[in-house]
Amino acid sequence: MFSYFILGVIQGIFEWIPVSSEGAVALISQFLNGAMGGWRPVDLALFLHFGTLLAVLVYFRKDWKEVIILKNKKLLKFLITATIFSLVIGYPVYKLVRNAAVGNTLLIIMGLGLLLTAYFQKRKKKLEISSDKLATLTGFFQGLAVIPGLSRSGATIFSLSLGKSDPAEILKLSYMMSAPAILASSGYLFLENPILASQAWPALIFSFLVGFISLHFLITLAHKINFFKFALIFGLLCLLGAVI
Repeated sequence: MFSYFILGVIQGIFEWIPVSSEGAVALISQFLNGAMGGWRPVDLALFLHFGTLLAVLVYFRKDWKEVIILKNKKLLKFLITATIFSLVIGYPVYKLVRNAAVGNTLLIIMGLGLLLTAYFQKRKKKLEISSDKLATLTGFFQGLAVIPGLSRSGATIFSLSLGKSDPAEILKLSYMMSAPAILASSGYLFLENPILASQAWPALIFSFLVGFISLHFLITLAHKINFFKFALIFGLLCLLGAVI
């Protein structure tokens, strides 16, 4: 139970910040492998995303309601486009890396990417990119985030920063667009390894509870500090995490 608690807490915190929660969970699960039923680290990491998915659904319930009743068609179109490209890219990449060890190279790349994001925010530079192209680009980066070490939130925050959204909107889009892709990947894992759900469910509970609390903290923080500082801090955290 303690092992599941540790992994759930790690997932609940790292899911929202530009340090790969998947990489962190996979890395820790390698050390806890004897207590985790011998599951593949990548499979276990993807499974725990379902807990933070529930946190996203509950926290942004008003926005999801608007999407479901077709009141916010622009957001619906963005999520559909991003999800399609996430799945098209993510599934074959997952098949290639599911047995791979966690590395630091991509974490360094994400750190540099977030520092570039901070530069864009500081210089007030935005690319003239349409919503459809931005959704495609962001979906592509999210699909690559199945690779251990590549932060999903870091990749999507970086790509979304190339558009015209404000900082709070960037974070909301980054977190909401994770839901369809995670739901699809979790469903695939449930069908492939149904025993995984029956044994690792305590970690889901912990990842949901900690994820909801940490999500609320970060959204509140994003409204209080300049996004340049936000991206700069987490970009440096990525680089720091790669060398520790």
